[in-house]
Amino acid sequence: MNTLTAGTLAPAFTLLNQDGEAVNLADFKGKKVLAYFYPKAMTPGCTVQACGLRDSKAELDAHNVVVLGISIDPVKRLPKFIERDNLNFTLLSDEDHAVADQFGVWGEKKFMGKVYDGLHRQSFLINEEGVIEHVFNKFKTKDHHEVVLSYLNEQANA
Repeated sequence: MNTLTAGTLAPAFTLLNQDGEAVNLADFKGKKVLAYFYPKAMTPGCTVQACGLRDSKAELDAHNVVVLGISIDPVKRLPKFIERDNLNFTLLSDEDHAVADQFGVWGEKKFMGKVYDGLHRQSFLINEEGVIEHVFNKFKTKDHHEVVLSYLNEQANA
C-alpha cells in the first residue's frame, strides 16, 4: 500500500453515487472535499462514522467542505444506508476498488487471524485546487468528525 500524502494532487476520479449518477471530483472545484474511505455500508463502525459526519454537516458547510463517502459497496446498497441513517452527503461506489488503489487505501488487512485484501479506513481533505491538504489516518470511528473539525478549526484560526 502506498497511501497518498499531503501536498499530492488528488487523483481525478468519477464514481457512481447512491442514485446511479456519475460524480466527478472535478465537479467540486472551488470547494474542499473530504473523501472518506470506509469498508462497508451499514456495519456498526461505518454507521457511527457516517452519523458523526451527518451531525456535523452545518460545521463542515461553514468550512466549505463537501463530504464524499467511498466504499466498495455496490450502488444498490448505498440508498439503503442513506435512508436508514438519514445521511445528508453523497456516497460513492468503488466496487472494483480502482479509486481506493489510486489513493493507496486498498491493501492487506488482518482480522481475527485472517489476512485478506480490503479497504483501509482513511480520509483525505482535498483543497479547492484538487491537492490533498491533509490525511486523516489516526482516529476512531466515533470521533472521526471531531478530528476533522478540529483540524479545520485550527487551520481557520491560524
